[in-house]
Amino acid sequence: MSTAELKNTKEEVVAWIESLKDDSLLGLLSFIKLSNEGQNSDWWEELNQTDKDNISLGIKDFEEENTMSSNEFWKGLTNG
Repeated sequence: MSTAELKNTKEEVVAWIESLKDDSLLGLLSFIKLSNEGQNSDWWEELNQTDKDNISLGIKDFEEENTMSSNEFWKGLTNG
C-alpha cells in the first residue's frame, strides 16, 4: 500500500469510527487497540454478559453436537 493509499485508508477509518453509534462495536475496537498496545491481559473479562452468554451457548451447542457444516448453513440460507 502506498503512502497516499495508507493515509486515505486511515482517514476513512477515523471518519467511520467517529460516526459509530454501536457501543459494543466501539468496545471491540477499544479492546483491539488495548491488545495491540499490550495493555489487555484477559479478553474474556472485557466482554459484556450478553457476549459471554452467547459464547457459552455456542460451546454448549458444540459439545452437544448441535452444529451444522458451513455447506449446510449456506445451502439452507440460499434455499430459504
